[in-house]
Amino acid sequence: MIARRSLLALPLLAAAPTLAQERYPSRPIRLIVPFAAGAATDLRARIFAERMAQDWGQPVVVDNRGGANGFIAAEAVARARGDGYTLLFTSNTTHGSNPALFRRLPYDPIKDFEPVALLGVSTMLVVVNNETGIRSIADLIAYGRANPGKLSFGSGSQSSRMAGEMFKAMTRIEMENVSYRANPQAMTDVISGTLPLMFCDTTTAIPQVREGRVRALAVTAGSRISAMPELPTVAEAGNLPGYELGTWTAVYATAGTPREIVEQLNAKLREILALPAVAERLRADATEPLTGSPDHLRDFTLAEIEKWTRVARQAGIQPE
Repeated sequence: MIARRSLLALPLLAAAPTLAQERYPSRPIRLIVPFAAGAATDLRARIFAERMAQDWGQPVVVDNRGGANGFIAAEAVARARGDGYTLLFTSNTTHGSNPALFRRLPYDPIKDFEPVALLGVSTMLVVVNNETGIRSIADLIAYGRANPGKLSFGSGSQSSRMAGEMFKAMTRIEMENVSYRANPQAMTDVISGTLPLMFCDTTTAIPQVREGRVRALAVTAGSRISAMPELPTVAEAGNLPGYELGTWTAVYATAGTPREIVEQLNAKLREILALPAVAERLRADATEPLTGSPDHLRDFTLAEIEKWTRVARQAGIQPE
């Protein structure tokens, strides 16, 4: 009987290491970012990846998969295993504006993902090349109306593009959109004079403005921002009531990821976001830390898809 009990206990003993290995996280995590290195979302992802790796003792790798309007990155996460080791660290491009701009997506922003956590909201700056002679939104509108078809704006994200298209529609001036893989590349061309202007995320724009490489005209938010309080909003500077467009950052897991892992990720991200050093770094580029539960992010995503669809209609954009 003693020998029989010993034999029966063997499977249980053998299973113990397996159960220990299943503890999350027990191996490297990938944060897939739909933009090139150096873009705003990439820089924010690296802040969180560093802290997650320190706290969990596992590598957290930022995997940049830019291009194709965020399709490549979003689809990679949508098709991954739902185990919490492949996450999408993204912006409203993949889960807000893309559903409004494209009839067909290679992923479903709701069904293919488990929302994890909203991390912050931000705005954009309207910036121009220093040699344009344009010093205000009023100047920009006047020049555009006097020189139809001579203005172009760069966009390295759908948010940037939508901000420009909305400005076009509300001012009734002609501007051509020039697409880039990420906003830093478009900013380089604004600095050199290849492009006259762009609607750019604050992370990319603020350092260039402060170093005098470009001139900022206004913010796309509904109110002035503490990082650059001297800048008016587009709405007030251009007498364009209703012009308001912001951006946000969030993390999603693959659909089917166990709820306990989603909750663990949410708790860790919120813990990092609450660190004063992290909050200060985000606020320095005009990103306001903001978070909530996974269910809050799901509701937020649905509301954002509806909002961006409405903005696209107002801008006269036909889904591609």
